Amino acid sequence: MKKHIRNFLLLSTLTSISIYIINKAISISSNAKNFLKTEKGNFFSWRYGNIFYTKQGKGKPLFLIHDLNPASSSYEWDKIEKHLAKHHTVYSIDLLGCGRSDKPNMTYSNYLFVQLITDFIKNIIGEKPDIITTGESSSFTIMACNMEPEYFDKILVINPANLAKLCKTPNKRKNALKFLIDLPVFGTMIYNLVFAKNNIDHLFSQDYFYKSHMVPTRTIDTYYESAHMNHSYGKYLLSSIKSNYTNISIIHALKKINNSIYLIGSRNNEESEKIINSYLSHNPSIEFSYVSESKYLPQMEVPEKLLEILNLYLNPVK
Repeated sequence: MKKHIRNFLLLSTLTSISIYIINKAISISSNAKNFLKTEKGNFFSWRYGNIFYTKQGKGKPLFLIHDLNPASSSYEWDKIEKHLAKHHTVYSIDLLGCGRSDKPNMTYSNYLFVQLITDFIKNIIGEKPDIITTGESSSFTIMACNMEPEYFDKILVINPANLAKLCKTPNKRKNALKFLIDLPVFGTMIYNLVFAKNNIDHLFSQDYFYKSHMVPTRTIDTYYESAHMNHSYGKYLLSSIKSNYTNISIIHALKKINNSIYLIGSRNNEESEKIINSYLSHNPSIEFSYVSESKYLPQMEVPEKLLEILNLYLNPVK
């Protein structure tokens, strides 16, 4: 019996060491191309970690907030931010838990990101900006604006989050999943499997881009690098997302908010019209537009078409 126990412990130890080595190799190899450099940016020393951001252009401040996903980063705006900087001072950040920003071991809640973007506006931007945000990040952007509207001007949302999904809350099963992903070695292995390069490729070809054959290799490599920076500690954000801690119902905020809100949906995103209509049912004053030949990330797939719409909202003819 003791021999069996010793053999089991030895096997477990060897397995753990092997997985650790594989995790370490993925962490190193994923960052080999070094697409996400920090030389041209700065860091905002926030209470929960350092936040990477860039600033360019002149004019009214414009704050770009990428989708809430451990593989996302301010690279999401790469094809449009220089054009926007012709008439605006453009700030782009990597959210906590993403890209070049710190990825602390903590529970990431919706209110955490509310605090982050509000503190960034107060301490770095210094005046109320227009905001462009994507997908899941729309929830905490709208909540932040509802809580402290004096720090926000126009809010433009690309493919807003599903209101019904935002109402889902943590439960015992979800907390068990969070515990599993947060584990030091095996949790990192799970995370690395989720964000394997072929899975990121599949995500773009199935959900993010309408024309799947048009996804640039560099984009896949950059998202892969972003997911695995800082020792794959993006897993703590993933576990919080999967266990619904980043969710919150924004229906009350939508009804109450007085700031101008503009929604931009993608024609080839099957849920887009349904989701936008759900927002309008709670706030009929919201304006909306659709961009064709794109799915979830028109800023990356059809940047010229998206810029036409953005310019209408950001620079209206007087």
